[in-house]
Amino acid sequence: MNHIGWAIVALLAYTMVAPLMKIATESIPSDVATFVSNLILVAVALVFVLRADQSVTRYLIHPKAPYMYGAGLCLAIGILSYYRALSMGAVSVVTPVFGLFLVTSSLLGIVFLDESFTGRKLLGIGFAVLAVYFTTVE
Repeated sequence: MNHIGWAIVALLAYTMVAPLMKIATESIPSDVATFVSNLILVAVALVFVLRADQSVTRYLIHPKAPYMYGAGLCLAIGILSYYRALSMGAVSVVTPVFGLFLVTSSLLGIVFLDESFTGRKLLGIGFAVLAVYFTTVE
């Protein structure tokens, strides 16, 4: 499967995260829900690593490892905050605001990773911001 296929799988699976987490955090503290849901993530990732016979330890000191550690820290902060927000607010408001990471990540890719910037991308980013605005403002 190519990158678009995997992105669609990610879309379909991640679509369910916010509604399921909203229901869970109605009576389970968001930190507990984060821990358990991410423990499942770690367990499944471990199965994939083991099935592919990939070494983890050799990458712990890889020159790019600090980026991996930084991503993990950002992921932890982001998911803890996202699930906390879901426990307190409407899915239809929290998720679009959280989804703006698509815009900010795209901009970081353009600025720091030398990815192409076109008028079409600018228009898409603008529409994404407008979509979040229209979705979250009542």
